Amino acid sequence: MPDVQPAPDRSPVPADHGTDHRVPPAVARARDVPTLLDALVEADPGRPRVTWYGTDGERVELSARVLANWVSKSAHLLVEDCDVEPGDEVHLALPQHWRTVVLALAAWSVGADPTWPEESLSEPDELDDLEPAPPAVLVTTPDGPVGPAGRVVVVDLAALSRAVEGGPAGALDYNAEVAGHDDVLDADEQLQDRSVVELGDSLAGISGLVAGDRVLGPAEDLAPDLVLGALHLDGSVVLVHPDVAARPGALDDLAAQEQATAHT
Repeated sequence: MPDVQPAPDRSPVPADHGTDHRVPPAVARARDVPTLLDALVEADPGRPRVTWYGTDGERVELSARVLANWVSKSAHLLVEDCDVEPGDEVHLALPQHWRTVVLALAAWSVGADPTWPEESLSEPDELDDLEPAPPAVLVTTPDGPVGPAGRVVVVDLAALSRAVEGGPAGALDYNAEVAGHDDVLDADEQLQDRSVVELGDSLAGISGLVAGDRVLGPAEDLAPDLVLGALHLDGSVVLVHPDVAARPGALDDLAAQEQATAHT
């Protein structure tokens, strides 16, 4: 688990940042992903919660409302198109990315168990951890790893992609199908694992996050469960593509631009 350090003091940060930040009561009380997302929307629907910096200047920002909508649509896709049931494994053979975060939150929202490559989310080329039982759903990229699974879903990570070109035969095209699903997850569709938020809290504590932190770092250092912990602290994350993060001075410049209060 990467250590989280205070960001360089290169620009002003919100006055209520850090230990002085007051987490809205509904956010603090949330013990499952759907309730947490609803509370974040209620607190401030337009506040950025997940921001992504890709190559070639790509920047994607998900406000609380937009994040909740993406998660709801993805949760419906998992249940309605992939027949996901509580306890099913949804293996995300993806690099860490804003879509990876969305899919993990969606799986948790319906009681499924999202997993991802443990050693490095930036190079998901090993599926050894899928043995002995294949996952109910395997999510991969068009040129990504493929293994046995109840259903294969293929995702194009490009920001504006509306359909996947190529990919495994018979795979579900996430980009083409997700937009057609409902952006509201009804209470009777929420089959939450309440221990998930507790896990996120634990990881946030180990990593030194505090209430309201805006955490920036290389994407592979910010796995979905750590992102969940930051959200439960009424915080936000900025995921930076590894190639961008490796550029000299890039992380410091982005920390100033995004008013990050902590970095990995």
